[in-house]
Parts: sequence; C-alpha cells; structure tokens
Amino acid sequence: MTTDDQLDPRLLEILACPEDKGPLWYFAGEGVLYNPRLRRSYEVRDGIPVLLIDTATAVSSDEHDRLMALATADGIGPSFEE
Repeated sequence: MTTDDQLDPRLLEILACPEDKGPLWYFAGEGVLYNPRLRRSYEVRDGIPVLLIDTATAVSSDEHDRLMALATADGIGPSFEE
C-alpha cells in the first residue's frame, strides 16, 4: 500500500459501519476497515473505502484475534468514540 492509499484522518473521524452505524478500525497495512462488533471487514481500494454491506467480508475468530492483537501492538483504535 502506498501513501496515496492512506485514508484522510478527517474522513476516519466520520466513517461508520453502514450496518450498525458504529466506529470502524482502520488497518492501513491490511487495506481494510474493520468492525469488531459484527466481525466484518470492508476493503479500501485506491484510498476509497468500499462500505457496502453486500461486499463486506466475514472475519473468522482467528482473524479477529489477529486483528485485535495487531490493533493493540500498533495502537489502532476505533474511528470515533461511541
């Protein structure tokens, strides 16, 4: 992923899951926005988040655990406070 693919921090402050309207976690190195409550990820393509419920990817328990460990290690948190 290049720096051109990074999401603008101001955009991250307002992005919400299209289904539960809660905050998302941005994993820039993975190119995804993640909803840990529903365990769904949304792809970021060319710096544009694809927030369509029908294109979300279900995340397994192992993948959820990996992402949460990565979030802890890298200081990644929710896009906004609920």
